[in-house]
Amino acid sequence: MRLCQFFLPGRGRRVGVVEGDRVVDITASRAGAGSVVELIAACGTAPRLERRAGQLAKASRTRLAWRDLDRAPSPRRPHLLAPLDPPEVWGAGITYRRSREYYEAHTGEDGRTKGIYDYVYEAKRPELFFKATAARVAGPNAPISIRQDSTLTAVEAELAVVLGRGGAIVGYTAGNDLSAWDIERENPLFLPQSKVFDGCFACGPVLVTAGELRDPHVLELTCAITRGGARRYEGRTSTRELKRQCPELVDWLCRGNSCPPGTVLSTGTGILVPDEHALADGDLVEITLEGVGTLRNPVRRLDR
Repeated sequence: MRLCQFFLPGRGRRVGVVEGDRVVDITASRAGAGSVVELIAACGTAPRLERRAGQLAKASRTRLAWRDLDRAPSPRRPHLLAPLDPPEVWGAGITYRRSREYYEAHTGEDGRTKGIYDYVYEAKRPELFFKATAARVAGPNAPISIRQDSTLTAVEAELAVVLGRGGAIVGYTAGNDLSAWDIERENPLFLPQSKVFDGCFACGPVLVTAGELRDPHVLELTCAITRGGARRYEGRTSTRELKRQCPELVDWLCRGNSCPPGTVLSTGTGILVPDEHALADGDLVEITLEGVGTLRNPVRRLDR
């Protein structure tokens, strides 16, 4: 099952089930479906979520064309929102072999601090960090950001896990864990500032439930950057290259840390964009995750 959220003028946020090229409006506050997070909290697990959403879809008479929602946000027109408003977003680092190799090659005088990042790949404990709140999350076609004080902000295309109650995995979406690499490279203790800022994370275009996307570790993931109408960069990887798979990362995240329903864990990137393709104001980023779809976001530089 594929879930989304969308905006309707005069009606606000709505919850949808995507069926082919149509979206079925299943919004029902009394049934615990005023939002996707509310639905996840009410159901707790993927099977219950799929069952409740399926029942609401059968009873709904409101259907919209996906193409009429897949557009830039505007208060005057229907448009897609992030597939959920996560109370918390967490990130994971150095989970792919390519990540480890990249960091090993970029150590020393002009690179990252030697010994920190290559150690993480082999350590028992993964690198996990707080990434964003719902207010800092962009949905499809909404702008993502570059910090005003960064000159090297990079795309990090990722598989993101959505949690239900008690750390149960209820679904997956595509994520973009934007990172101000220049700030992080200056000092690893600056990691929070390189990761957390307005528009620092994007996800979408839909949430695919765990019952439909049964194996998240066999998916192709691509990333593209377009500038001035010309494709500047393309990269790809497969989630087969994840050393730390989703259940392990979720287990570590939930140790001594109660994660509310709707929490998102972005699982790290295996596409390391070269420094020369750092984001610039006006770029367009496209992340495609097999089984989920394409997440598109324009880029803006924050003015403060």
